[in-house]
Amino acid sequence: MRPPVAPAGWSRWLVPPAALSVHLSIGQAYAWSVFKPPLESALGLSGTQSALPFQLGIVMLGLSAAFGGTLVERNGPRWAMTVALICFSSGFLLSSLGAATEQYWLIVFGYGFVGGIGLGIGYISPVSTLIKWFPDRPGMATGIAIMGFGGGALIASPWSAQMLDSFGADSGGIALAFLVHGLAYAVFMTLGVLLIRVPRQPAPQVRQGEGAGQVAVSGPQVSAKQAIRTPQFWCLWVVLTMNVTAGIGILEKAAPMITDFFADTSTPVSVSAAAGFVALLSAANMAGRIGWSSTSDLIGRKNIYRVYLGVGALMYLFIVLWGDSSKPLFVLCALVILSFYGGGFATVPAYLKDLFGTYEVGAIHGRLLTAWSTAGVLGPLIVNWVADSQESAGKHGANLYGLSLMIMIGLLVVGFVANELVRPVHARHHVVPAPREPADDIDDAATAAGDRKERA
Repeated sequence: MRPPVAPAGWSRWLVPPAALSVHLSIGQAYAWSVFKPPLESALGLSGTQSALPFQLGIVMLGLSAAFGGTLVERNGPRWAMTVALICFSSGFLLSSLGAATEQYWLIVFGYGFVGGIGLGIGYISPVSTLIKWFPDRPGMATGIAIMGFGGGALIASPWSAQMLDSFGADSGGIALAFLVHGLAYAVFMTLGVLLIRVPRQPAPQVRQGEGAGQVAVSGPQVSAKQAIRTPQFWCLWVVLTMNVTAGIGILEKAAPMITDFFADTSTPVSVSAAAGFVALLSAANMAGRIGWSSTSDLIGRKNIYRVYLGVGALMYLFIVLWGDSSKPLFVLCALVILSFYGGGFATVPAYLKDLFGTYEVGAIHGRLLTAWSTAGVLGPLIVNWVADSQESAGKHGANLYGLSLMIMIGLLVVGFVANELVRPVHARHHVVPAPREPADDIDDAATAAGDRKERA
C-alpha cells in the first residue's frame, strides 16, 4: 500500500488535492447537527442523546490518531487513506442499517466508533507528507488540506438537508440519506488514494537511543516518544483542548442554537435558514484553516494562537451580552469563533514542526489529537447538558445558553495562559542536534587547540 515516490518533475501542488479529497469527505462530521432534530423526532431522543454519535466519533478520532500515528508514519499515506475510506464509509452503512431498524445503538456504533476511526486515520494521513513537500510554507500547506475538513460541512449540510426533504425525516428517510453518504464518500476518497505521492528526499542516518531512523534533517528533531515527555507538548495539548472545546460546542449545536436564540423575536429562524447557518459556519471554519494558518507563516504560531484564544473570548462575550438582540452580531461573532477554531487545527501541525522538527511530526500530531477527543466530549456535553437543565428549569430562548457560553470564555482564557508558557524544546530531547553554524566550528576548533597547548 505504500504510495509511489514522485517521479522527477512531479508538481507538489498535486498533493493537496489528494489530501482534500479525504478531508472534504470526513469533514461531513461537522454537519451532524442537521441530523439531530430528525433523529430526536424519529427515535424519541434528547439533545444530549442525539449528540452521542458525534461525540463518540470525535473521541475515536483522537484515539485512533494517537494510536495509529506511528502506523501512518511507517506505512505511508496511501495505506492510511485506504483505512480511512473503509472505516468512514462502513460507519455510514452501519448507521443506515441502524436507522432503518430503529436501533439507535447501531447508529452510535457505526457513525461514532467505526466511522470515528476513519475520521482519525484520515485526518492525520496527509499531514507529514504535506510538511515534507512544503518545508518552506508548512502553515499554508497543512491549512490547504485541513481546510477540507472544515469545509466538508459546507457541502454536506445543504446536501443532507435536501436528502431529508426528498427522502423524508422519518427513520426510513434518515437510513437512505446515510446510505447515499457512505457510497458517495467511498468514491470520492478513492481519488485521494490513487493520487497521493511521497517526495524524493535526502535521508541521512539519525541516531537515537533505540536505533536509527532515516529523515531529512532540518533543525532540531524530536521523536514522538520524547515529545510527550516535554512540557511544550502538554502546553499545546491544553491550548488545543481549550480552543476546540470552545468551538465544537457551538458547532455541534449550531442549528438548534440559532433557532432558540431568536425563537422569541419577531424574526424567528426557519429550519432551512438554520441549515444555511451551519453551512456558513463551515465556510468560516474552512476559510480560517487556510487564512489564519497562512498568516501564522508570517507572524508566528504563538502570536496567531494569542489571536485565536484572546479575540475568541471577546467574541463569546459579545454573544452573551448582545447576541439575542442582533442577528447580524450573533452570526458575525459565531463566524469569527469558527474561523479561529478551524485555524487552530490547521496551525497546530506547523507549531509542532517548529518545536519538534519533521522527524516524527505525524505521530506527534496524532498523539496531540487526543486533545480533540477530550474536547469532543466536553464541548457538546457542556452546551447540551446546560441547555437541557435550563429547559427543565423553565427557561427558553437565549437563556438556555448563557451559562455554557461563559464557561467557554473561561476555557479560552486557560488556553491563552498555556500558550504563553510554550518555549523552545530543550536540546536533551533532540534526536539529532541542530545544524551548526560555521562560526561555532571555528570556536570549537580554537578551544580544542588551546586545550592541546595546555596539556603540552
